[in-house]
Amino acid sequence: MILDRDGVINEDSDAYIKSVQEWIPIPGSIAAIAQLSMAGWTVAVATNQSGIARGYYDLATLDAMHERLRTLVAEQGGEVGLIVYCPHGPDEGCDCRKPRPGMLKTIAAHYQADLAGLWFVGDSWGDLEAALAVDSQPVLVKTGKGHKTLGKALPEGTLIFDDLAAVARALIHT
Repeated sequence: MILDRDGVINEDSDAYIKSVQEWIPIPGSIAAIAQLSMAGWTVAVATNQSGIARGYYDLATLDAMHERLRTLVAEQGGEVGLIVYCPHGPDEGCDCRKPRPGMLKTIAAHYQADLAGLWFVGDSWGDLEAALAVDSQPVLVKTGKGHKTLGKALPEGTLIFDDLAAVARALIHT
């Protein structure tokens, strides 16, 4: 399973998440990742981080945010898998920035996994488009930008959940 970060795992901000102090988990998200991990799911993260290109924070700060995520999940008995990020701005033309599928392909190559049908959980249209580009299952959560995204026509077959905790409950208890 692949997760977007901002708006899915932690609170999102139009002003960017620029420090570990601003990185605030959405209630239930850390427990959800731990539960998925303990149930045998590999949980990877693919996140656009254009704040790096914009000079809002540096790689050390981003690494510290991700270390905090790993620590919180580990404290609940789980593990976060590979975390990949796009440090580029929206106009740099890279292949990694969602909705382009580069980060998802990197995760698939790392795990030697097929992306077809794999759940990709996000809160934005770009997340859903990235999932479609590699034939993954688009999953929308209503946290972050999710409610705004619901106002658009969603790709056929998109699964919709209130939050990451609801995703975990559905996968673990079915």
